[in-house]
Amino acid sequence: TESSATCEVCEGAEEMTEPLKQCMAWLHAYFCEPARTASLPMPAFHHPLLQRDSFTRQVLWTLLRDVKFGEAVSYKQLADLAGNSRAARAVGGAMRSNPIPIIIPCHRVICSSGQTGNYGGGNLMKEWLLSHEKLQKEKLAY
Repeated sequence: TESSATCEVCEGAEEMTEPLKQCMAWLHAYFCEPARTASLPMPAFHHPLLQRDSFTRQVLWTLLRDVKFGEAVSYKQLADLAGNSRAARAVGGAMRSNPIPIIIPCHRVICSSGQTGNYGGGNLMKEWLLSHEKLQKEKLAY
């Protein structure tokens, strides 16, 4: 079941840099007001993996752009979307190297069989995130 805990902003927020404030606002919205995530600016991504031209970068940006809140996609489907239908295993590698999970939602990538597959934060966390999104999406539909 979903927790009814309130979301709090940590002390010293006024001393944070703008990108950190954006990230905090985005994560707060994700967990507490998911409908707002679509209207918030994405935090700036400066990780080297996201800067160089590679299939991993293509996969991560495709996932971020094309797989919306409350949706799931298989490794093979994501490989297709990223432009290489035979690269499902490489998609798994891209998910393992994702430097900013949740924001780049690798938890939304599942096996073709419907099994959740692996997750760096643990399978229980992946299942919780998928459940959180499903529940929030259903609430928005009412």
